[in-house]
Amino acid sequence: MAASGADKFSVLLPTYNERENLPLVVWLLARTFQESGNNFEIIIIDDGSPDGTQEIAEQLEKIYGSDKILLRPRARKLGLGTAYIHGMKHATGNFIVIMDADLSHHPKFIPEFIRKQKEGNFDIVSGTRYKGNGGVYGWDLKRKLIRLYRKEVLQKLMEKCVSKGYVFQMEMIVRARQLGYTIGEVPISFVDRVYGESKLGGNEIVSFLKGLLTLFATT
Repeated sequence: MAASGADKFSVLLPTYNERENLPLVVWLLARTFQESGNNFEIIIIDDGSPDGTQEIAEQLEKIYGSDKILLRPRARKLGLGTAYIHGMKHATGNFIVIMDADLSHHPKFIPEFIRKQKEGNFDIVSGTRYKGNGGVYGWDLKRKLIRLYRKEVLQKLMEKCVSKGYVFQMEMIVRARQLGYTIGEVPISFVDRVYGESKLGGNEIVSFLKGLLTLFATT
């Protein structure tokens, strides 16, 4: 089933210390979906941010309405992969968008993902810097990804994935290819964080590399 007027898009937005970025990314997401005429909801999964991110999310929920902004917090940092799994439990859309709250990718590209999905009836649409006019501004190896999934495809992939941290995103696409899911690509520009520090500390980079080794050993 390709994207149509009856589709709903659930954005999973894991956060940790994103109090400055969150209002901006939510505003951009809401504007993007409203201007493109697509039904949406934004699920904020905050991992116990000490900077007041959760309080900001509560205010945004009041401003935009609890049908559009759903705050589904957790007590502490438990890994990016488990954040997506937690968010999926609350998603009511038939398509899922996963992205980071730090604006390393601009929400303006989402309509391109939706168009690409409809064009090729793809199971997954992934942003890439290697095709077309995609650019990189202040980009480094710590960048995150933005992807659009059919909900049922993402659910099946989550059942297969063993990674819990940042390597989760890479494992998802490896598993998708193994299972024969169709993948479309959209060229997008990546930018460094607008505010705050990267979520990837030294230990997490080591864990990421170890996760890659495990992934290559099991695929």
